Amino acid sequence: MKVVFMGTPDFAVPSLEKMIENFNVEAIFTQPDKKRGRGKKITFSPVKEAALKHEIQVFQPTVLRKDEEAIEALKKINPEFIVVVAYGQILPKVVLDIPKYGCINLHASLLPKYRGAAPLNWAIINGEKVSGNTTMLMDIGCDTGDMLIKDEVEIHEDMTVGELHDKLCSGGGELLVRTLNGIASGELKGVKQNDDESCHAPKIDKNLQSINWSESAQSIKNLIRGLSPYPVAFTKYDDKNIKIYESEVVEGDVSGVPGKVVNVSDAGIKVECSDKFLLIKKIQFPGKKPMYVNDFLRGNDLEKGIVLG
Repeated sequence: MKVVFMGTPDFAVPSLEKMIENFNVEAIFTQPDKKRGRGKKITFSPVKEAALKHEIQVFQPTVLRKDEEAIEALKKINPEFIVVVAYGQILPKVVLDIPKYGCINLHASLLPKYRGAAPLNWAIINGEKVSGNTTMLMDIGCDTGDMLIKDEVEIHEDMTVGELHDKLCSGGGELLVRTLNGIASGELKGVKQNDDESCHAPKIDKNLQSINWSESAQSIKNLIRGLSPYPVAFTKYDDKNIKIYESEVVEGDVSGVPGKVVNVSDAGIKVECSDKFLLIKKIQFPGKKPMYVNDFLRGNDLEKGIVLG
């Protein structure tokens, strides 16, 4: 079967590799190259790197719905499927109508929950105990198409979004292979989503990254692991933004001063929250590498009694 693959970040690469292994991938669509770093060096997306390795033709429209040449190329290929994994662009109806069997999306949540750009982050931030991948038949809405196959993954209490990303990333390709084969054989049919059960997972912005110590210790811990290792939660210490990668909830009676550093030891920085304490275990100061607190304390001091902002 002829397949066109659309994706951009590293999350999409294992799925692309499975598509190449099992189907005839005729073309790959990914986001335009970007300039990064101080030298403004041109960098390719992880999906483009994989495409070049396999010598598959690459299309990089800035806005697909406005690029008539790219749309005509898709029509000429006439694929059975278009497979979309974290592409980063909305597909217009003219593109959705091209493939024989439709456009299939791998979405990193258990739909209809967490539609949107950051489902993995929000699942952990909200304290969910389970997440997963869902394949769906795309329509003109945002992650609203008929569901096809789901694959659940347990979220343990210390799992970070990075760990969840890697787990779902590795399993997504097999789910897509099963989906495409099931649809082509006529054995797999879509199931409509219940909009009443849906919730949105918008992009993460800097305001969310800033820790509010007046919240519960558990909710702050969830925020930290939901943003680790990227884009990372932070707090202010001595007018500097400290990034926090790892923490632990500690029981105890609080004094009513959220953000107060009550103890500093090799175990971590003990900070008062609204109900309990949070032990900060891994940090990063500006211009420094991430490190555990016991390593940081070997050459630095942290002031007890200060209130983090």
